[in-house]
Amino acid sequence: MRSKRKESEGMTGVGAEDDIPLSERKTVTDFCYLLDKSKQLFNGLRDLPQYGHKQWQSYFGRTFDVYTKLWKFQQQHRQVLDNRYGLKRWQIGEVASKIGQLYYHYYLRTSETSYLNEAFSFYSAIRQRSYYYQVNKEDRCLCPLPGPELVVKKLRYYARYIVVCLLLNKMDLVKVLVKELSEEIEDYTQRFNTEDQLEWNLVLQEVAAFVEADPVIVLNDENAVVITSNRLQEGGVPQLEQGMVVGQLTLSDALVVGNCNNQVKFSELTVDMFRMLQALEREPVNLATQMTKPGTLEPSEKPAKRENPHKYLLYKPTFSQLYSFLSASFKELPANSVLLVYLSATGVFPTGHTDYEGPYDFGGVLTNTNRDVINGETVQKRSQAQKEMHCLHPGDLFPFTRKPLFVIVDSSNSSAYKNFSNLFGQPLVCLLSPTVYPKSMQDQSQRGSLFTLFLYSPLMAFLSVCGLSSMRQGLWEKALEFLHRVYGDIGQMITRSHTIDQAFLQFYGDEFLRLLLIRFVFCSATLRLHKLFRESRSFPESYPQLPKQDTVESSLLQRHILELAAMLEVQNLFYDNTLSLDDY
Repeated sequence: MRSKRKESEGMTGVGAEDDIPLSERKTVTDFCYLLDKSKQLFNGLRDLPQYGHKQWQSYFGRTFDVYTKLWKFQQQHRQVLDNRYGLKRWQIGEVASKIGQLYYHYYLRTSETSYLNEAFSFYSAIRQRSYYYQVNKEDRCLCPLPGPELVVKKLRYYARYIVVCLLLNKMDLVKVLVKELSEEIEDYTQRFNTEDQLEWNLVLQEVAAFVEADPVIVLNDENAVVITSNRLQEGGVPQLEQGMVVGQLTLSDALVVGNCNNQVKFSELTVDMFRMLQALEREPVNLATQMTKPGTLEPSEKPAKRENPHKYLLYKPTFSQLYSFLSASFKELPANSVLLVYLSATGVFPTGHTDYEGPYDFGGVLTNTNRDVINGETVQKRSQAQKEMHCLHPGDLFPFTRKPLFVIVDSSNSSAYKNFSNLFGQPLVCLLSPTVYPKSMQDQSQRGSLFTLFLYSPLMAFLSVCGLSSMRQGLWEKALEFLHRVYGDIGQMITRSHTIDQAFLQFYGDEFLRLLLIRFVFCSATLRLHKLFRESRSFPESYPQLPKQDTVESSLLQRHILELAAMLEVQNLFYDNTLSLDDY
């Protein structure tokens, strides 16, 4: 009944309705049905469970199927729909935008970077074909939506397009889109006296800060900024030596948690989360090249091998939310697989001391609560004998050590997690950030943590601690090539050590975890040699501890770091006599 009514409303030339050929009337009817069905399915996406791998797939498949039919239908019958339905270009843009959103959410659900390219292609087509161009000029009498709501759709499209471009490192395009969005917001706020003006201005500020977050830029010979990618690339990880005995575990699931006060963020992604999610992904390929039918919207035709670990991105989760996602990942973890938990969060410190120090006596990292937080400081409203409720304590992770667990903690209280216990004998490693940074480094914390920067882009982090903010492309590529050789040596240090804990070797077989371990060792060795990092609290730690002489204090690795410093002409910032390290 609803479709009939919409068909009647959509028909142009009222009064001459009987003159409309039956075939054209059927075209409008079919279009209205597909449009209604697509909206119904799309709106149902928000009701799907956020976690769990299987429950959502059939629903997504049905939604894609309907949008595929709708998109092809409006292409095949455009003239009839223009004449008889009054189809407007912004309505076509809305369909394309929804398809872009579907691909983006499919990426979030699967962690397949290929789907980002598909989302980009639809968002890009909307802009290139000016589907939303007439939105600001639509006659409110002829438009089914009031003026402001229609313009907001256009603004939201821009915001979503920018997120996809950020994830694809299309920074030049991001800057163009931000400029266009700024002009659209200015026009919107001048035309309509709305209450969301401040919100949209905040969106602009957030994305501008996000784009500027990287502490180092690479310049080519024309002084143009060169965009660098830090996703895993072919040949980017040291290969396993023949006969090397390492574990056969595979990184299957990752929880990426961001709950740092005052860190730059955009669209529920902090800078640290943004960097870590890329460290857990391979460089995207164009999905169309892998399909038999390029350009179709069929998510079932994904690459045969899933290249990336599945990720949950949790921005400021409550304890309940975090534990629910942890439990779901733990439950669905396949055999011989690893769960990675990355925590970038404000530290929560214990309020008192007890005779017995257990896994809930060292504090941990903050989980979100709308109460008890004033200016970023947690208000203590409990007796000293009670523990902080809104905190993920080391003991909270103990149940999940029944399966292989790889933990990264970037926090001012990361050291709480070195008091771990491996109760069940499964592989377990915790990589822990420094808890104190030199004062000159603290000013940069809003733009992301130095520790996570090392795990994401070791060369950028190295330049940052040396106070370098730009570099020529030729020197950057030379330094990257040198670092690749250093990574090979670090890999051999890890695998040839006779005293290293077996957990490190069990995780070393997975390429993502191998690279994280190698970058962690490089970070630790660099900071130990750097003259500004004088306190032991300024060095990363791990559980179990790494054998220092074989890894982070290896004389070979120290020579490599000094060679890199000399290449960049910053050797004066590092100790070149390792004996002087004993003073600190």
